[in-house]
Amino acid sequence: MSYLIGITGKGGVGKTTVAALLVSRLIAQGKGPVLAVDADPNSCLDVTLGVRAEKTVGGVREDARRIAGEGMASGISKQELLEMKIAESLIEAKDFDLIAMGRPEGPGCYCYANNVLKSVLGQIAEHYPYVVLDNEAGLENLSRRLVQKVDLLVMVADPSQRGLDTLLRLHQLVQEMEIAYDRLVLVVNRLRRDELPERVRELQAATGADAVVGLPDDPELAEWGEEGRSLTTFPADNPVVTRLDRLLAYS
Repeated sequence: MSYLIGITGKGGVGKTTVAALLVSRLIAQGKGPVLAVDADPNSCLDVTLGVRAEKTVGGVREDARRIAGEGMASGISKQELLEMKIAESLIEAKDFDLIAMGRPEGPGCYCYANNVLKSVLGQIAEHYPYVVLDNEAGLENLSRRLVQKVDLLVMVADPSQRGLDTLLRLHQLVQEMEIAYDRLVLVVNRLRRDELPERVRELQAATGADAVVGLPDDPELAEWGEEGRSLTTFPADNPVVTRLDRLLAYS
């Protein structure tokens, strides 16, 4: 059975960078192949991992609708067609594969495609020891039950007062939505000082988090992001990486 790491946080706090680095570190630790799921329509997990998602769930949904509407899918149900198209959108790379939610290309909601993606993930995830799910801002995908349970829930925030307040609100949403998880880790990203804000320990106690990991505001990581370089080859001795290795010790 796959070990699922779900990553969430408000927009702009670096959760996609964290997701990409976790995929990279799992591979480096010999825990691949890893399935990376980009469930954020506004995300760029593919680029951060050095691949390009030419097809997304949102796009293939529209393609499947067009094929079905034109009567070109005789002998196959609409759901079977969509499942097939989603499987075709899987990007295969060395030591990891990626599937992206993307944006809808026409009117309508994600509900149907989301249900099919859930079904497809249930079928393909079992072939991967680890699955890393990069959620959209907040807990939207978790609340839609894209997955039934998260083994490790990672909540990412920046060290600002507003950012830390978000961690508490996210945890409250987890409780309200009855989202199941085994372990919870709070990640405070882009620290400009080598110490956690005092309030973080209060948040750990309030949320019952198993651990808090502080990540420095690292110039090397920022440079790689500006240059659009794949984080799959990011230096293993970088302080952000070494601290994320501590996070993975809870998996």
